[in-house]
Amino acid sequence: MKTTFLSIILFAAICAVSLAQVSVPVLNYTLPKNDEQYSHVKNYIEDNIDADYQHASPEAIEAFRDIKYGVRIHWGLYSITEKGGESWPFLNLSNEAKQAYQEMYKTWNPTGFNAEEWMKLFSENGIKMFAITTMHHDGFSLFDTKTRVKKRVNWIAPGGPVMEDCDLAYSIMETPFHRDVIKELCDAGRKYGLKIDLYYSHPNFYNADFRPYIMHPLTFKAALANPNLYGNFPGKNVTVVSDPTPEEEARMLANHRKQITELLTNYGKIDMMCLDMWLGKKVWPQMRQEMKDFRKIQPDVMFRARGIGNYGDYYTPEGFVPGNRENTDMPWFVIYPYGKSFSYLKNDKFKDVAWIINSLTDIVAKGGNFMLGIGPDGNGQFDPLVIKAIKEAGAWLKVNGEAIYATRPRDGELWKEQGDTIRYTRTKDKQATYAITRFWPGSKLKLHTVEPKQGSKIYLLGLAKPLEWKYDKATGLEISLPAELQDESKRPCKMAWSFKIAALN
Repeated sequence: MKTTFLSIILFAAICAVSLAQVSVPVLNYTLPKNDEQYSHVKNYIEDNIDADYQHASPEAIEAFRDIKYGVRIHWGLYSITEKGGESWPFLNLSNEAKQAYQEMYKTWNPTGFNAEEWMKLFSENGIKMFAITTMHHDGFSLFDTKTRVKKRVNWIAPGGPVMEDCDLAYSIMETPFHRDVIKELCDAGRKYGLKIDLYYSHPNFYNADFRPYIMHPLTFKAALANPNLYGNFPGKNVTVVSDPTPEEEARMLANHRKQITELLTNYGKIDMMCLDMWLGKKVWPQMRQEMKDFRKIQPDVMFRARGIGNYGDYYTPEGFVPGNRENTDMPWFVIYPYGKSFSYLKNDKFKDVAWIINSLTDIVAKGGNFMLGIGPDGNGQFDPLVIKAIKEAGAWLKVNGEAIYATRPRDGELWKEQGDTIRYTRTKDKQATYAITRFWPGSKLKLHTVEPKQGSKIYLLGLAKPLEWKYDKATGLEISLPAELQDESKRPCKMAWSFKIAALN
């Protein structure tokens, strides 16, 4: 018995030494230092998160990386104005216009909205997820919140704007429409197999308890003296009021906590939560605790990092595509408006479908996802040009989706070749590589960074028959294209052709 016990101890010691010698990769799961949003919170949100906080599971992160293509929908009271800019223009309105904006909910009745039609359009055209604004900065909720606003601004009160008591949800349930569109969209999204991302704004312009966080239309002397404490960017058109009482600050935090809890509790499984902006240093300890509590409600929800630093699960370059592969293992999702505005703008100047496809292939080659920013009008309907572009991109994805969905970037700088001409992706098991060329190569496609194994088959996606090819170490890979494909009408798609190389050396 004694010998057996000593043997066990010796075996355990040997195992421990062996394990200690194993090289375990450490993920650089932090926001890039050059992330613009990170720059606003880095002086008070710790880089090293608390040990008792957990990110979403590896399975959730893997599923996120597989998405590749989605849409981000901005919809709210600002859509009625048809001026774009979401709710930001509110800050520069006259007092009379601010009051009129706040009253628009009383007549809003978007009878053209149909969640089923939206999700069917997305699903049929290769879109794998949608994000929707549950509440933008103006404080108007598109969901059936049970929270109550207790203090707001009367912008046209005699003697100037004054804070006044009130008692309302300030939500779509108090409009003539009286429908929880977030529930309808979540239900329809699941029916069509789309992943769900609920956008939520930390600041709230309508609720006076949230003064003066971010560019709130209300501020006070202490905030003007120490804007960093409140994450505040005082504008030129602000009204100076009294400091919040401890009761009002507690009420603000309770409102924030309860609304996010509602979204994580009442709408089934939520895949992502797109938090926006931040609330400043003063309340960060409470927000940190909120994040720990939210994680317990839905452990696998992917939180956008805005306002929560490295407690987030992904981040979003906005309105631009990073020039190179990102310098972090944290997943990322480019969000980019299709027009000049994320929300509905009458006579908006839209880009074209080539921009969508080129952006998608560029982003995916670098390891990211792409979210196309679109906004329906005040009646809940998308511009016909937006629908047309979604369908054209969908037609391309029906042919080339294999080179996009659930792929990963090649190592190092091998995600590109020949400047802006070639983008590469690969399967997770590295058994196939895809070369996507933005320009029709003519009779020969020459590639310099791939070496197929002898006997490998190379296909043009959308064409069943394998292509002829040859490889020379000095000149690289040369793929021959059939003569009939020189006729544009006989090609499998109109742009950005994808070549599948089945196996590499």
